[in-house]
Amino acid sequence: MNNPPPAPEPVWRKSSYSGNNGGECIECRTDLASFGKVPVRDSKCADGPILTFTTAAFSDFIRATVAGDFGTV
Repeated sequence: MNNPPPAPEPVWRKSSYSGNNGGECIECRTDLASFGKVPVRDSKCADGPILTFTTAAFSDFIRATVAGDFGTV
């Protein structure tokens, strides 16, 4: 009986602007973008809830963030 190989561990990415000081960061997975999904989680709570956005919605969020549409937080 052949068993399928184990699924690879998901790779979570954090912005290079986040640094390593444990600040207020989110992480996202880009490996599911080809399926139209971008999972996002709080980097401080890796076992916590995961929000999943469509690639279009996440792209709009990134564009708006870069454009400064949300102001300074």
